[in-house]
Amino acid sequence: MSKYLKSTALLTALSLVASPAMADKFGLGRTALPEEIAAWDGDVSPDGIGLPAGSGDAIDGEVLFADKCAACHGDFAEGIDNWPKLAGGADTLDREDPLKTVGSYWPYLSTAFDYIKRSMPYGDAGTLTDDETYALVAYILYSNDLIEDDFVLSKETFFNVEMPNADGFFVDNRPQTEYAQWSGEPCMENCKDEPVKVTMRAMVLDVTPQDEGEAAAAEEEAAAAQEPESVVAETPAAQPEPEAEPAVAAASFDAALAADGEKVFRKCKACHQVGDGAKNRVGPILNGIVDHPAGAVDGFKYSKPLMAAAEDGLVWSEAELAAFLEKPKDYLKGTKMSFAGLKKEEDQLAVIEYLKSFAD
Repeated sequence: MSKYLKSTALLTALSLVASPAMADKFGLGRTALPEEIAAWDGDVSPDGIGLPAGSGDAIDGEVLFADKCAACHGDFAEGIDNWPKLAGGADTLDREDPLKTVGSYWPYLSTAFDYIKRSMPYGDAGTLTDDETYALVAYILYSNDLIEDDFVLSKETFFNVEMPNADGFFVDNRPQTEYAQWSGEPCMENCKDEPVKVTMRAMVLDVTPQDEGEAAAAEEEAAAAQEPESVVAETPAAQPEPEAEPAVAAASFDAALAADGEKVFRKCKACHQVGDGAKNRVGPILNGIVDHPAGAVDGFKYSKPLMAAAEDGLVWSEAELAAFLEKPKDYLKGTKMSFAGLKKEEDQLAVIEYLKSFAD
């Protein structure tokens, strides 16, 4: 479309919603009809007013997220490069550098629905159906461990979800308490008797400036933080020799627990494959991983910390797998695995039981 046609189309659209005052002044347009306003009015209020009919769950949302959102926000809503993280950050709001995500920071779930429906996906805004929007919001909630994957999000169930930071906001009363202090004629010159001087400086962007006396100590801490950690700190302690499996190990397999694990494994399958024909992807195949040495899949390039742990004798016993799955980055510093982890012990055990059903 030429620039002229684009401009003409824009003017035509503007004329449809021009106010009477604009029409009188410029001789353009007319008052918008109620149905024309309704077609553009997608506001969703914190109290749920404006939520449309429809529904969706995290299972459907995962497929949509991988197709429409993961290129920027990561397969697990963990963010890529400078694109926003949508999951994680629990209990970080009181830190100097908090991670503000839908799960940790947003007080109203309605803002997530409103923004996604109105502005996403990037470059193709406004194309999502109401059901797709519900499903994507459900997947983001699931990625923050706020709902189960089969929870159906809808207008009726919307407020069954408890947002962790719902009480972390208060009404802005500055118009009543502060604006009066800023009224009157501003001072434009010679406003201060004492000479202006720098009394504080920020060490990094986006932090509160520090007093000059504290700056030197902060610089020393920053320099120390940049020093490489020792190999001992990067590598888990040497693993004890795995105990021999009892002869009845096969009989102890819990098929029902494995079936639950298959559902939980949906969090993993974006990076890992299992079964016949499985191939290495972002992560290695996981066939036969239980009770086998770490770093042993042919053709996969493991991180240096993982290979160091493997050389120290790490074996993926059920206990070690559970510890790793709980918080991969805490268990093995420097791991390439970006997944935040499975907080629930029952989910860890279920996934391990599911993996036990796949031999080498």
